[in-house]
Amino acid sequence: MTWWIAALIVSVAVSISNNSTLNLIVLGGISLLVYLYNHNASEKTPWSGGLWFALKLSAFIIVIRTLIGILIGVPVPGNTLFEIPILYLPEWMAGIRIGGAITQERLSFAIAEGLKISTLICLFAAATSLTSPHRLLRQAPIFIYQFGIALVIATSVFPQLIASATRIKSAQQMRGLENKGWARVVLPLLEESLARSLNLAAAMDSRGYGFSRTRSQYRKDSWASADSSVLLSALVLLGASLVVIK
Repeated sequence: MTWWIAALIVSVAVSISNNSTLNLIVLGGISLLVYLYNHNASEKTPWSGGLWFALKLSAFIIVIRTLIGILIGVPVPGNTLFEIPILYLPEWMAGIRIGGAITQERLSFAIAEGLKISTLICLFAAATSLTSPHRLLRQAPIFIYQFGIALVIATSVFPQLIASATRIKSAQQMRGLENKGWARVVLPLLEESLARSLNLAAAMDSRGYGFSRTRSQYRKDSWASADSSVLLSALVLLGASLVVIK
């Protein structure tokens, strides 16, 4: 819960700051945290590699956002870097241009927007990598327990898909099958996902999952000084971003 609250606070700081340097610092910091905590963990979980996948997705997002900023957008005056042919649009799309002069300011803005989106994605991917959704569910208040179950299932699906895809590709390589991208993995992955969904539904039904005022829990986690340190650091970062804006 500490990591998720810290991720929410830092995401607010990233959203309001519009500072690429801050975004890079946050990306480096959360990558270091995830590496240290997962590297020292006694066992790997299905969601521990979520940040690595988010970083690869972020690189793709930055490239796509930069290309869109170059090809499509509102003209931004400034230092012209190069020009591309202009495609004229209808009058009802006035203000939007395809092509034209690409200025340094326009390119910087596109890269900064892509970096901000990527930082927000990586923040919550880092929170997923550092926490167990099942352990988080045990800390949820009783009145949002039903919502918590749905949220845990939703957040667990994506990391499990990554783990399943890795396991299927490894099994195919051991059988001597050539790895030709995702085309050979999609069908076994879909079959395994459907089987896991049916098994999960049967297990929840047999255990009587539902709303109960006397639900059980393994143990109640206590608030530690490390939790206070993480949240205090996130609040300091939020305050610093507000000062930079002013």
